[in-house]
Amino acid sequence: MTPKNTICLWYDGDALEAATFYAETFPDSSVDAIHHAPGDYPDGQQGDVLVVDFTVMGIPCMGLNGGPMFKHSEAFSFQVATDDQEETDRLWNAIVGNGGQESECGWCKDKWGLSWQITPRALIEAWTDPDRAAAKRAFDAMMTMRKIDIATIEAARRG
Repeated sequence: MTPKNTICLWYDGDALEAATFYAETFPDSSVDAIHHAPGDYPDGQQGDVLVVDFTVMGIPCMGLNGGPMFKHSEAFSFQVATDDQEETDRLWNAIVGNGGQESECGWCKDKWGLSWQITPRALIEAWTDPDRAAAKRAFDAMMTMRKIDIATIEAARRG
């Protein structure tokens, strides 16, 4: 059954490669269906992979091989709440190590330009701490990082 709401992500011919990477990298993720074009279209031919239905961490998505016209931007990202440094490192390294790139404060981009926030739960707890001085110390520490280091965040929070 088609979900009521699906995130549509635009790709330049490599939606299946991206969906396969997400399914192999993130828990509760899968490639659900591959649809081939029934006819020629502006950036492809009949029989090409046109749409890939996939799930990323339980979120239904559709990858559309629409061509090079539209690119992903930081205005959209997946935020992944991680439980520990091992999970943070594994996901960050999978994205960056597969042709992606690092950014600031736990953000990175995959090789297709899609932005990800690899965010340890410890960071969220730290910068939302009711002790606003502790929250600020943790936040200031985060602002110096690329991949989040939980031990450094927790040390900053403690002061």
